[in-house]
Amino acid sequence: MTRTMCQILSTALMLLILTAAPALARTVGTVTHLSGPLFAHSAAGVKRALSVKSPVDEGDTLITEKRTYGRVTFIDGAEVTLRPGSTLVLESYAFDKDKPKEDSAGLNLLKGGLRAVTGQVGKRGNPDAYRMKTQAATIGVRGTMYDLKICQAGSCDGLADGVYIFVREGSIVVTSNAGSQTFGTGVYVYVKDINSIPVVIPQTPGLNMNIPALDSKSCGIR
Repeated sequence: MTRTMCQILSTALMLLILTAAPALARTVGTVTHLSGPLFAHSAAGVKRALSVKSPVDEGDTLITEKRTYGRVTFIDGAEVTLRPGSTLVLESYAFDKDKPKEDSAGLNLLKGGLRAVTGQVGKRGNPDAYRMKTQAATIGVRGTMYDLKICQAGSCDGLADGVYIFVREGSIVVTSNAGSQTFGTGVYVYVKDINSIPVVIPQTPGLNMNIPALDSKSCGIR
């Protein structure tokens, strides 16, 4: 085999290896508090157990066990605290302090509940850069803290199935196929399904929206 042929084959083999290698996942946050088992399924289908200081990547699906609370802090300073029995997909997340117009946060809560504290995404550049999706509605923010709970198959002690939201600070925009509504601090919101308009609940619906204090050192609940 000639030297030229060897070089061609070597180059072709290298290109094949580089093409076949999976793209490196982009780290978008870190687990900061944990009270029990928390798992991540990568976009490639790899399952891993997480602990405090574990990175989470764009494309991960985060899953908490039935007694687990877990908090993730994202690269823009945002926080999400997952409640027990929750599943959250980190569909997209981008933040560059020098490129505010390219901000993006696309999260999808499939099951359970959470508390979200928004970071820089949604507060600068594109005000619609932040999206928290659920089966019934999508939540946008203008800088806020809110609680979110999905009730399905009678999982909420007699409450009607659907999505329940409590706005702790700031305001949110809730959108379904029926339209969009803006809600401010102290308001409870209910969305029955994707074809129902978001409505205000006149009083506390009976859901416990509290999150226990989490200790990052002992990984337990204080």
